[in-house]
Amino acid sequence: MSHVTTHVLDAALGRPAAGVPVRLEAAADPGRSSWKTVAEGVTDGDGRVGDLGPERLAAGYHRITFDTAAYFGATGQRGFYPEVSIVFDLADEDAHYHVPLLLSPFAYSTYRGS
Repeated sequence: MSHVTTHVLDAALGRPAAGVPVRLEAAADPGRSSWKTVAEGVTDGDGRVGDLGPERLAAGYHRITFDTAAYFGATGQRGFYPEVSIVFDLADEDAHYHVPLLLSPFAYSTYRGS
């Protein structure tokens, strides 16, 4: 299993958000002025990317970016946020990190899942 997984739900349509391009990056320097792509994926029919990245990542800052413009365009919606980027601190190298996204055209929220 990947060290990091995600799940996207479309709150406006009341269903999983399938087909969302997702990119996982690691901070290339402590100041987070540059990022290195670790993995890329697309959400499946259940809105999940279960194989996003390797089984192990080094501690530090990581970022997941969701291409919401591509998703909204494919579903006939017009969104205010063309992408959503979530930066998180992977502090425990032995823990699993699940970063869900609850999405609508004019709002989004996230939390650390299990």
